[in-house]
Amino acid sequence: MRYVDGFVIPLPKKNVQAYRRIALKAGKIWREYGALEFRECVGDDLAVKGMVPFSRRIKLKPGETVVFSWIVFKSRAHRDRVNAKVMKDPRLAMDPKSMPFDVKRMLYGGFKVLVDA
Repeated sequence: MRYVDGFVIPLPKKNVQAYRRIALKAGKIWREYGALEFRECVGDDLAVKGMVPFSRRIKLKPGETVVFSWIVFKSRAHRDRVNAKVMKDPRLAMDPKSMPFDVKRMLYGGFKVLVDA
């Protein structure tokens, strides 16, 4: 069964293009090591009536938006192998202080696929 790593990141709107450059590079590297999909999405319609918006749950500050991302793998074991290689790749070495978002506010988790329609 496929496995998904999911992320939700508060991102200053002024840093969207800088984040996109990093994400393009990261996506190529994750795919190179075997990830099946790599998606990075930026918030667009975040105030849906009758629902709890991402902006409230992640406590967006003025001038921020939300990035919703996921990476798909063949299985959890496959994810663990791919991520181990990615984390050692020097092309992704970055100082957390130079990231275009606050790393401490990033939400992350690994998920078993429940429905794959």
